[in-house]
Amino acid sequence: MKPINIVMAVVGGAIAGAAVGLLFAPEKGDDTRKRIADVLREQGVKLKGSKLDDLVDDIADVMKD
Repeated sequence: MKPINIVMAVVGGAIAGAAVGLLFAPEKGDDTRKRIADVLREQGVKLKGSKLDDLVDDIADVMKD
């Protein structure tokens, strides 16, 4: 496995773990979505407004199922 794949797996796992932790926190949905967006920005995900919102919504929907 190439080193970049390992790094991407670790980063992806960190993002997924943070998203799960935020989604199961006892907060309002809007607050949770804002925190997910903040974590994604901190991890270097660079998307413009509506695309980031769509990604946050997709993550929240997947975590509800």
